[in-house]
Amino acid sequence: MNAQERLKARAHEVLDGINVFLRDVGHGLLEVSHNTLAFLGLAVVAALIFMGGTEETRHRVESFALGWLLDRLEQRAEQDGNLLSSLAEPQASRRATALEPERLTREQAAVAAWLSRRYRVATEPVARLVHESWTIAPRAKLDPTLILAVVAIESSFNPFAQSPMGAQGLMQVMKRIHDDKYQAFGGAHAAFDPVTNLRVGVQVLRDCVARTGGLEEGLRCYVGVTHPEGDDNGYTQKVLAEQRALQQVAAGKSVPHNLVHGAPTAAPAASAASAHNAQMALLKTAYPTSPGENRAD
Repeated sequence: MNAQERLKARAHEVLDGINVFLRDVGHGLLEVSHNTLAFLGLAVVAALIFMGGTEETRHRVESFALGWLLDRLEQRAEQDGNLLSSLAEPQASRRATALEPERLTREQAAVAAWLSRRYRVATEPVARLVHESWTIAPRAKLDPTLILAVVAIESSFNPFAQSPMGAQGLMQVMKRIHDDKYQAFGGAHAAFDPVTNLRVGVQVLRDCVARTGGLEEGLRCYVGVTHPEGDDNGYTQKVLAEQRALQQVAAGKSVPHNLVHGAPTAAPAASAASAHNAQMALLKTAYPTSPGENRAD
């Protein structure tokens, strides 16, 4: 093949490449716009953007074009029966309360795995709560296993739990009393955000321990027992027993995940209304200037 033939062959290759490129671009534009009318509309919008005008005008045109294209894509996805495509939200995972167990220390990972099996909840959300407990515990001067034990006894790691008297979330915080504590997290609805509820609950527990001067007394305060001789229906011992199990797990010991703690001593249980009134009375004393307290009754 002489030089002239090679040049012609090369020219044909270039032309073929250009044709393929133009076909691909055209196909892509038609796929996005879906029909000829949409394509013409897109061309007009593009012309308006690139033919000058004020910056504000260009911005409005660009916003309109983007919104129009997104609407077209959503309509097409719905017509094709693909509901998830029309509802897609790529950043949704950022709202999830989850953490890969591989990012935990050995003792934290052991605790997360044990709690996951014991309470039949996914490991990743539990791992996030375990990590949070270990992070906040030194600042609150509490043991992280105590925080997790309170969560276990209060809600069994159900972030949407609610008692008949209105205690909500993982640590069953009385939102009507402690709503002021949620303001730093965007408002009272944050009670159902697991991490926020845990942080607020830890603050309440810390205040109870500091006010009463001891761990057991603080737990009785947390559950709403107002009298030193009042009955907490075994609550304190349940929490402490769960904490001991978690401490053993963190230390690398084998603890059955279906462990049953000893039953509390028999005592007449107070009615839900009485327990609620007792907790309200105690917390009014503990937080006399709380905005939530002023609206509790």
